[in-house]
Amino acid sequence: MLVFLFDIDKLKNYLKELEDVINEPDFWSNQENANKITTEMKRIQKKLDHFFEIEKELKNIEELNDMLIEEYDNESAIEVLKETRKIEKKIKKMEMEVLFSGKYDQNNAIITLHPGAGGTESQDWVQMLYRMYVKWASSNSFKVKELDYLEGDEAGIKSVTFLVSGDYAYGNLKGEMGVHRLVRISPFDAGGRRHTSFASVEVLPEITDDIQIDIKAEDLRIDTYRASGAGGQHINKTDSAIRITHLPTNIVVSCQSERSQIQNRETAMKMLKSKLFDLKEKENKEKIEDLKGVQRDIAWGSQIRSYVFHPYNMVKDHRTGYGTANTSGVMDGDINEFILEYLKMSARKEIGH
Repeated sequence: MLVFLFDIDKLKNYLKELEDVINEPDFWSNQENANKITTEMKRIQKKLDHFFEIEKELKNIEELNDMLIEEYDNESAIEVLKETRKIEKKIKKMEMEVLFSGKYDQNNAIITLHPGAGGTESQDWVQMLYRMYVKWASSNSFKVKELDYLEGDEAGIKSVTFLVSGDYAYGNLKGEMGVHRLVRISPFDAGGRRHTSFASVEVLPEITDDIQIDIKAEDLRIDTYRASGAGGQHINKTDSAIRITHLPTNIVVSCQSERSQIQNRETAMKMLKSKLFDLKEKENKEKIEDLKGVQRDIAWGSQIRSYVFHPYNMVKDHRTGYGTANTSGVMDGDINEFILEYLKMSARKEIGH
């Protein structure tokens, strides 16, 4: 399938076309367009660099392997195995990058987690999912920045919004958007009964400065409040937290992670722009003021993934059919196979296979 998605000659020709555009005399007269083209060039060049780097390393391994066939050496054999494992990881990473075909896949991702009905049970499930994504980010060289955090009444999290930054953060995480279902013996039930909990995961690309989103000042209501969080670690002693409501759509964003009210406001505006841009794309509207607003009801019957801890262990994605019995690994952030299977499924739909 990857042959359809990664053609070296086509990428080379595309890069040459972009270089020709850059060399045009009036190229820099349109700064917005120039930024888009230079960003695209960097993206293509990076793909090519990765390919040629892996190709070179594979040739080196092949040469070492030929030498071992002629004259075996235990230390060299161990070295070849180590290098083979390294290159295998790089190929896996490149395979995922090849599958990133979305317009905003290379952007950072803004993720918001909300519990479903069920109080403490669902709020605890949100905390488990939050930990899972933080673990995944850490083991895959992404950075996580908490933007807004509202702790649960007894345990868990009522809502949390965080930024995952790094190359193709959104491309990796976009398939996580939807309802996640947990089945387990509840630690909060004295009777030891089985409970089903739900949580919604919203994933949006962080909107970069080259994307213009016009928001009228009169359409905004901005409130300040005192930040709160778990164990005091998120708490800011002053009323610096910001909540912005976009009145026409009733979209609400909050930020309490920054030290000053001004910084929180800037970050909250970025969050709002991402939400409005996503809504604008979905509704296919030309202007922000034409948006109708978002539906707040979560369709619990349309969960994308189930996590079963009792009476058996299984995590299964209902869209791709991929599953694993390694529930503890998944909850520790090992979700790359789920991400890869979703990307493959999306790519097959794009090319009609």
